[in-house]
Amino acid sequence: MVGCFACAADTLSTHPTHSVHNNNNNNNNSSRRRTFDLREALHLLRASRGPMQLKQVHANIIRTHPHQPDAVLLTNLIRLYSSHHAIDYAHRVFLHIPNPPTFAWNLIIRAHSLNASPRQAILLYNLMTLRAVPPDKFTFPFVLKACSLCSAIDKGQEVHARALKSGRSKDIFVQNTLMHLYFTCGDPLSGRKVFDEMNFRSVISWTALIAGYAACGELEAARDVFERTRVRNVVTWTAMINACASNGRPDEAFELFWQMRAEGVEPNEYTIVGLLGACAELGSLNLGEWVHNLVRKNGLELSVFVGTALIDMYSKCGSLEDALCVFEGMRVKGLATWNSMITGLGVHGRGREVIALFREMERGDVRPDKLTFIGVLSACVRAGLLEEGLWYFHYMRKRYGIEPGVEHFGCVIELLGRAGMLDDAHEILKSLEDGSLDDVDELLHESLNRWELVPLMMRGGKVNHSMQMRGQSYEWEVG
Repeated sequence: MVGCFACAADTLSTHPTHSVHNNNNNNNNSSRRRTFDLREALHLLRASRGPMQLKQVHANIIRTHPHQPDAVLLTNLIRLYSSHHAIDYAHRVFLHIPNPPTFAWNLIIRAHSLNASPRQAILLYNLMTLRAVPPDKFTFPFVLKACSLCSAIDKGQEVHARALKSGRSKDIFVQNTLMHLYFTCGDPLSGRKVFDEMNFRSVISWTALIAGYAACGELEAARDVFERTRVRNVVTWTAMINACASNGRPDEAFELFWQMRAEGVEPNEYTIVGLLGACAELGSLNLGEWVHNLVRKNGLELSVFVGTALIDMYSKCGSLEDALCVFEGMRVKGLATWNSMITGLGVHGRGREVIALFREMERGDVRPDKLTFIGVLSACVRAGLLEEGLWYFHYMRKRYGIEPGVEHFGCVIELLGRAGMLDDAHEILKSLEDGSLDDVDELLHESLNRWELVPLMMRGGKVNHSMQMRGQSYEWEVG
């Protein structure tokens, strides 16, 4: 454990004002080390403003109490490391808790669920069960949340059954999370059954039902529930507005917004995101600018969510310069923000700027994901950047371990086809025929027809099979 924080501990004594005295005062180092009692250690942990400060305090705690870990300190460390998205450190701390109680298990399961590692959260729950640690009413919502994130409905049903056996299934937090699980996994009947069996329904319960139906594309059912909801707060209104905006009814989304304002309910940032999505759907730049002005007028913060939605809206409505202005003005940018700006630039054919932005993103220690590389590769296709596109196709796997999916292969086939490199396209097609990807027919149809490559590849004899795609038969023989 000490080794994990050696580098953090060293940073405590490398401040420039200390370095002058280090050579002459080595003998006094041990007497100058701080000794933390529990109260002071907790105060310093909670006052830490970032992961580096947290690691420094942690390192000093280890120095002064190397063999007596305190359970209160360790659980606080798990919570704080998780809040700074340092999930690896949180997990290492958890491993050093002797016989962790249910509370500690809940903390680490929740930490993994909130930090994009839901499968690890489920594995920890399995381990907790094997060690016969009893779950409580907080355990089940955290695990069910993890099941929702990775669409593990079978595991979710198993957790549901255990909640029933333990008498926790009637807890409102468990029931709300169960509804979310079933709707997320495409089982609205089970989700509605959980709702109907609830003894008490909060505003959150009604909102979860509305959002669940919308996620399953059942907009009429969502609207029916919304109209029957007696108490509506901004979250309820926002759920219905977002449901309309994301299901092809942008006009209805704005009608709901005017009704919401008439009833004296003020929008929050998530309402704004829904409205901006409706503007993008309508392609109305004027309406989008009005919503942007509403953000300024209401004093709403340009958060990651609002800023990203603004970038997406401006890009889709044809005002790329406004999108760039918003992007540059954001103090905090999430991965979705970078992806949205990369996609916007790419759609407008500015491939070189996409590559420059991607490099800036890497310099800022933001780790790209599959969507990032879809944006980069699509930009290379539109800008005709063959060499760069092929380089990034291999780079995503070599540098980040991201296996290419259907969209990535589709971009590469288009790049090669446009450049007339049919032999190389043929090699990729052969790898797809071997079953390395699902939905190959869909990919081939879109990629080949988009650039009118079918006649070229037929004349070149670059495919040695017969394939049925959307009722069309393409037959080639090796030439």
